[in-house]
This record gives sequence, structure tokens and C-alpha cells, in this order.
Amino acid sequence: MNHYCFGILFAVLLASGAPTFAAESGPSDLAIRAAIEKSIPLLESGMRVSREKRARCFTCHNQAYPAIALTTARDRGFAIDESGLARQIKFTADFLAKNRERYLKGSGQGGQVETAGWAMRTLEHGGWQADKSTDAVAHYLLVWQKDLPHWKPSSPRPPSTKSPFTSSHGAMRALVNFGSLELQTPLKSRFKEIREWVFETVGADTQDRVHRLRTLQLLGERKELARTAKVLRETQREDGGWAQTSEMKSDAYATATALAALHQAGGLPTDDPAYQRGMLYLLRSQLPDGSWHVKTRAKPFQTYYESGYPHGKDQFISISAGAWATTALALALPNLDK
Repeated sequence: MNHYCFGILFAVLLASGAPTFAAESGPSDLAIRAAIEKSIPLLESGMRVSREKRARCFTCHNQAYPAIALTTARDRGFAIDESGLARQIKFTADFLAKNRERYLKGSGQGGQVETAGWAMRTLEHGGWQADKSTDAVAHYLLVWQKDLPHWKPSSPRPPSTKSPFTSSHGAMRALVNFGSLELQTPLKSRFKEIREWVFETVGADTQDRVHRLRTLQLLGERKELARTAKVLRETQREDGGWAQTSEMKSDAYATATALAALHQAGGLPTDDPAYQRGMLYLLRSQLPDGSWHVKTRAKPFQTYYESGYPHGKDQFISISAGAWATTALALALPNLDK
């Protein structure tokens, strides 16, 4: 193709809104921004509809993950529905407040440590200050499963609620951000137990490796952190993506969670070739409507409902993928909040 024809093709792609990629390099900021802008409305819809249709239920997939993505994008200059996000943060705080007595008794709520951890992460990203409800959740996290060397999920629903590394990281992060001064001594003791377990347990798949990496960051274990980041990076596929397990194909959920963890916990620069290749995979797998589609592996236990994100029975894992893909892409752009 001569230069004249290539120029015409580039102009057509740009006008059509199709993502464009620089030759033999990563995606342009223009392509990244276009993908994020197409994703944001779907995440906001999924978060809002889930909140309205399940008024008594906080969900990780439709509420926590989109809240993380939206705040990450907002800090990079993207316009989001600030009032909708504020309602989500208040909804999350009210959810914890309604269950305060159960947390104080150490019994928790449906979803147990997984729900509590991601709810606290949502409040963290919303800038929520510690209060009586977060104090109660922190108490619960320290007494729940205290006889185990780590926290574990209440139900095996792969990939997001299957790994004890995910549960443990969520509980630890909540305690780091919301634990009161009175809890510091038992917190240190609990973290010492977690450290011993982490060093004895390698992890079997991408979800394990992602949250083992994040857990090691909280523990401040730099050498093991570097080793774990290397292992996770080496599982990147030739197509630039990551797969949930070694037997599966690459998908947007595994790819995006790996990229975000490698950058935020492992210190991988977003201009590193591995990160650039991962972003190219995400841009190529984004659908024209702005969504990402990942097939579910989890057995359904809730009554089916349309949550505001595409892909029917695959909507929960797909919005999870969409939220983390948006986060991973946004992380490659300048943070205007700093």
C-alpha cells in the first residue's frame, strides 16, 4: 500500500471512530481515550440499574468494579456522572450501616468477606471517611475466619470470587484504609499469619497471581513481589492477553486485572512493551457498542435479571471485564488529580 492510500485509510478509520494503533508500538492516547469514553456510559448504566433493581444488595461486579473504573477515569480528565457515583457511594455506606450490628457480632452479611472487602474498596475510591459502620466492618474482618491462616470466599464462583488471595487482599486493604488505632496490634498479628501463608502458597491461576501480587504489596515484601510480578508477566500470551487459566483462551477480564495489578502493585510502567501489548489486546477485543464480552464460568444462583450491561447470562463477568479494562486503559494516561 502506498503512502497516499495509507493516509486515506487512516483518515477513514479516524472518522469512523475505529481504534488506531501506531506501527510496531502501543496504542495512541487517542485510541485509549476513545475506548474509555465508549465504555463509561455502559458502566454507569450497569451500576445504576443494578442498584435500582437490587435495592437491598451491594454487588461487586456491577457496583464496586465500575466505581473503581469511573474514579480512575475521572482522575484522568474523563467526564462521568458525578451525581450517580455519589449515589453509589452513599448506597454502599448505607448497605454497611444496615448490617452494622451483624458486623459487630462477627456474623457479617451475604457474600461475607468478599462483599465486605469490595464495599470498603468502593468507599475508599469514593473518598469516604471512617465512621461507625467502617469500624464495625473492620472488627468483623479481624474476627471472621480468625482460626484460618487467611480469609477465603464464601462461595466458589470463578474467577472473581474463587481465590483466597482475592478475599485476603480485600480484607487486608479494608483494614489498612479503615482500621482504627485500637485495631493496630491485632491487625499486625493477623498480617503476620497472612504473610506466612502467602509465602507458602504460590497460586494456581491468573486471579491467584493478581491478588497474591497485590497482597504482597500490602505486606511490603519487595523481593517476593518482584518474583510474583515476573511470573505474572511471563504468563502473557502471544496475542498480548492473559487467560483465566492455562487451559483457557485470553480474555479481557484476565488481561485487564493482570495489567492493573502489574502496574499498581508490581510497578510495571505503562509504557513497558508488555503493558502496551496488553492494551492493544483490550482495544481489539472491545465491541462496537463499547462493551467487552467474557463468557461466564460461574454457576448462577440468583434470579436472572438484566443489570444494564450487555451480554445476557454473561453480563456479570462482562461488566467486571469492562470495568477492569477501563481501569487498565485509564492507568496509561496522566493522572490529573496528582
